[in-house]
Amino acid sequence: MKKLTFLIALLLFGTDLIMAQTTKGDVLIKNATVITITDGTLENTDVLIEDGKISRIGTSLRNRNDVTEIDATGKFVMPGIIDAHSHIAGTSINEGTSQVTAEVQMGDVVNPLDISIYRALAGGVTSIHLLHGSANVIGGESETLKLRYGVTDPQDMMFEGAPRTIKFALGENPTRGGRARGIQPQSRMGVEAMLRNSFKEAQIYKKEWDAYRANNSRRKVAPEYDRRMETLVDILEGEVLVHCHSYRADEIYMLLNVFSDFGIEKLTFQHANEAYKVAPELAEFGAGASVFSDWWAYKLEVYYSTAYNAAILTNNGVTTSINSDSGELIRHLFHEAAKSQKYGGLSDEEALALITLNPAKQLGVDDRVGSIEEGKDADIAIFEGHPLSSYAMPVMTFVDGVKYFDRENDAKDQRLSVDPEDTIEQVHIFDADEQHKCMQDAEIVNLYEFLNNK
Repeated sequence: MKKLTFLIALLLFGTDLIMAQTTKGDVLIKNATVITITDGTLENTDVLIEDGKISRIGTSLRNRNDVTEIDATGKFVMPGIIDAHSHIAGTSINEGTSQVTAEVQMGDVVNPLDISIYRALAGGVTSIHLLHGSANVIGGESETLKLRYGVTDPQDMMFEGAPRTIKFALGENPTRGGRARGIQPQSRMGVEAMLRNSFKEAQIYKKEWDAYRANNSRRKVAPEYDRRMETLVDILEGEVLVHCHSYRADEIYMLLNVFSDFGIEKLTFQHANEAYKVAPELAEFGAGASVFSDWWAYKLEVYYSTAYNAAILTNNGVTTSINSDSGELIRHLFHEAAKSQKYGGLSDEEALALITLNPAKQLGVDDRVGSIEEGKDADIAIFEGHPLSSYAMPVMTFVDGVKYFDRENDAKDQRLSVDPEDTIEQVHIFDADEQHKCMQDAEIVNLYEFLNNK
């Protein structure tokens, strides 16, 4: 099976990609304008990366270990961009058969060969938050990933040590789905009731297990193990961070009250188009908001929004990020941050924090990424032009000090050249010689026949 997986990847992406590095990298970036996010912007500065970590930041740093050296004169270096709401590297991830599916996990279905990963790297993105869909009130656990494109084992994409997260949803998505499938809840009030009932069930479940463990008698039968309840208990105990799909201010405020009643403190609202209406309440609770820069009015409950949303939230002390929720927009998150600067007058650091340090805080990984500081992971993007300029262009992207994107050495098979004279969706897999070679391996033959039948 491992051999077949390798061969499939080889056919689709080529040998150069499969041999991509998965180890930690060493590199010395010289003479750059370094946007640290936490310590201002440093002119004519060097960044030394050793074993995947930022080891030194300064001027005239010596190449102590004969590592690769990059002359970044005239270029800008910033922390790798983090998308707090993404669905790339995953397909069919909306388990809508029940309004509570806390037992399913995105980490089980990560696709490390998704070409969207490479395209995200081409936009300076180094980490994403792979979320469950929003068909149900309580969805499945999400996964924080590092974009180590070229690996074939999904485990190599996982952000080591990142906290567990889970997707909730409010509003039209779960209620409309409930009505379509004939399941409850089917109203906004019902969503709140289901949340409260689910947490009460989890409290009862925990109480039963606590009692069993406290009186560990051989004659006593253990309560039935329930993966769904286990996850809900972990939410109550603060071990799982909740990220909640939301739009309207009334429902955002409702969830703050529900979480307050159950003592749940770790919460980030996704989309949150009307979050600006309850910005002080969000700040008081300590909740975050991951928003669009200027998407709204694509359905009725998203009608009332503003491009000033991120700025209003930031100015009220809410940890705010800008996300893509798109395999296309993810390549332009630095432009999305610039929009929030235009509509609200945020400083360069505040605007860029929306796509670096703030999403890192929302995902609980800000001790590792989100800013350029000594000791942090070397997840870095190098830009031609200031990242907030409309002319900005990412030229290199590093994850753990390993270069995964280089505009000057972009692999030929990573780009799509469209000829208007070509037949749409014309596909060629093998020529005659390649087909003959495939006859030497039964697994390849079977794969070839399968692809041709498609």
